[in-house]
Amino acid sequence: MPTRRALLAAGAAVAMGSVTAFGRDRRVLHVRPGDSVQAAVDAVPGPGWTIVVHPGTYREVVNVPADKAELTLRGAGRDPRAAVIVHDNANGTQKPDGSGTYGTAGSATFTSAAAGLRVRDLTLANDWLRANHPDITGTQAVAAYLTGDRTYFENVRLLAHQDTLFADTTELGSFDRQFFHRCHIEGDVDFVFGRARAVYEHCHFRTLQRDVTFTPKGMVFAPSTARANPYGFLAVRCRFSSGAEDGAYKLARPWVPTYETSAWPSLVVRDSLIGPGIDPVAPYTNMRDAYPWQSMRFVEYRNSGPGAVITVPENRPQLTDAEALSHTPAVYLGDWKPVRSS
Repeated sequence: MPTRRALLAAGAAVAMGSVTAFGRDRRVLHVRPGDSVQAAVDAVPGPGWTIVVHPGTYREVVNVPADKAELTLRGAGRDPRAAVIVHDNANGTQKPDGSGTYGTAGSATFTSAAAGLRVRDLTLANDWLRANHPDITGTQAVAAYLTGDRTYFENVRLLAHQDTLFADTTELGSFDRQFFHRCHIEGDVDFVFGRARAVYEHCHFRTLQRDVTFTPKGMVFAPSTARANPYGFLAVRCRFSSGAEDGAYKLARPWVPTYETSAWPSLVVRDSLIGPGIDPVAPYTNMRDAYPWQSMRFVEYRNSGPGAVITVPENRPQLTDAEALSHTPAVYLGDWKPVRSS
């Protein structure tokens, strides 16, 4: 089986040469193979700049601090496979300075705390593999860790295994909004997680084959929504597919962190096509029995596909038509109306 690194490299090679011409806007920085994306971020002097990443694989960790507001990071072409930012830290990876391990958030290939961030037309990946590191038990390896209000991802591939996308907020009391439009997100265990108010529209969630004998092999979502936040994760008009056998995955489990036991996880999946990889009989499970999923805000509406078949109604709570009016992208995003480019 090809390694993750080989697959990423192959994707980049396929898309070489799809460079777009740019006009006279002087607020644009270009990154080309041999350059550093982080160096470009560091060079941004203020809000409203664009960084264009040209085709190639950039093996580095990128951190966008809060003072780089309204930054756009985009691939030079429309194929997100062309420009790849990738690294391979995990929760349990030792830091080079000997100060300990990275932890889950610290393992991220891409981190942003900037308000108004826009990312499009590229790949963010963490290609750390459990099989290559049997000595490490902290196997969370994040591709993107996002905080900051009005974070917008479009046509982005987010690739990893456990904890691919950490969609979080700057602090417990902030209801930071994130919007993912036509993105591809794949992984195995809890690979979309956090407490952000996040909308996933026309996204593709792909569960991976995993070399274990037990089921479930993993879960797509693990929200940790703050109790005071009326809205958590909303997946609308999305598609769920799998590289594993039928019924091997759960749609979600609630994450109530030990450091934030007041969390009340919220997830709505609606108007989406759920493939056979999701267990239709019992699509939800517990992370800890002290916080059963039935006590959380997990609900669906008008989904289709073999993974959406309702056989045990109490295992699949459904919105009424009236309730569904309160669970739309417009309601979740409020006064923020991101402009879609595709």
